[in-house]
Amino acid sequence: MFVRSFFTCMENRRSCALSLLLLLLLCCHQTTVQCKEMLIRHLSSQTPSPSSPQEFKIGLKRIILSIVLGILTGLIGAILFALFIKFTVKYMNQTPILKGPVIFSPKISSNVLHSALANENQLLGSSSNGKYYKTILDNGLTVAVKVLEPFDEGSPERQSKSVKRRIQQELELLASLRHRHLMSLRAYVRESDRFSLVYDYVPTGSLEDAMNRVRGNQLQLGWDVRLRIAVGVIKGLQYLHFICIPQILHYNLKPTNVMLDAEFEPRLADCGLAKLMPGIDSSTSGYGSPECLQNGRYTDKSDIFSFGMILGVLLTGRDPTDPFFGEAANGGSLGQWLRHLQHAGEAREALDKSILGEEIEEDEMLMAVRIAVVCLSDLPAERPSSDELVPMLTQLHSF
Repeated sequence: MFVRSFFTCMENRRSCALSLLLLLLLCCHQTTVQCKEMLIRHLSSQTPSPSSPQEFKIGLKRIILSIVLGILTGLIGAILFALFIKFTVKYMNQTPILKGPVIFSPKISSNVLHSALANENQLLGSSSNGKYYKTILDNGLTVAVKVLEPFDEGSPERQSKSVKRRIQQELELLASLRHRHLMSLRAYVRESDRFSLVYDYVPTGSLEDAMNRVRGNQLQLGWDVRLRIAVGVIKGLQYLHFICIPQILHYNLKPTNVMLDAEFEPRLADCGLAKLMPGIDSSTSGYGSPECLQNGRYTDKSDIFSFGMILGVLLTGRDPTDPFFGEAANGGSLGQWLRHLQHAGEAREALDKSILGEEIEEDEMLMAVRIAVVCLSDLPAERPSSDELVPMLTQLHSF
């Protein structure tokens, strides 16, 4: 459906542009014929005679002036024609702004999606930038819909066609991504003041939900499951950083954007969304890198810092926003606390007591603490890449 709408719009543009081009050529041809006739009449009326040399000179000057003016007119016309062709081609190649639902999955139809979004749906969770809903379509398919917060009245996302077109192009790129550790964008709906993004539904919820249940003694997550989650997250980043062309950055990696399926396999959600929607503030989540907080600079190593925070959460069971880390004696952050214990040779004190058990697992966890500390380095250059981290983590355990 998306492809059909796109090509229909492009065909309409091409027909319009070709019509304008033919009209311009017809006008130019008519003008040329008229000029030629006028010049012939002028030359006929100015035939020199021996008795009027003065009139002959005046007529000759007029002919030369007419030729010069004709050449200038032709040059100007050619330049204008070239500019017209340039802008016509540019207009034809522009991505059209599509209205209504844009569908990327054959399992979803526009009418079914519209009908489902119009109904009251089950709220799964909310954040500073929007709300997640569980939606059951008429065909029985269950999807998760993220409704982003409305744009301000004068925001570029609401007013500028170029910004809308850029967001649409980026969403189409994100919809083309296919990896077992990424949430697939199945459709989106653009309204005048907001976007609704449609993803696959995962019943277990986010990593944030799981860790909250762990802290409340409602769920047990052993080290093997936590390491599997960490490996899945870094493999998702490796795909974005090294396989995708152009490279894609996540920009807002945190436990609420790591979804877990029924087997606790992770899938990264909202990839690149913070870049598209400037209203999404990733700097206040507790997972942002120092360089992002200080000067807004974001690279793939910024994603690695956020991954280091997630790995630290999996190892310690603690929330980075816990007031415990605000105390000066604890370094002021989860990363500084882990670094202090690592250097003091007391890394075992940081581990979640609920996952302490066999000696072999403890050795793996202590090695994982070292990896997390390196990922949380203040200097981006000192952090490993996602391509380097995949073997580092997979060698801890057999996956």
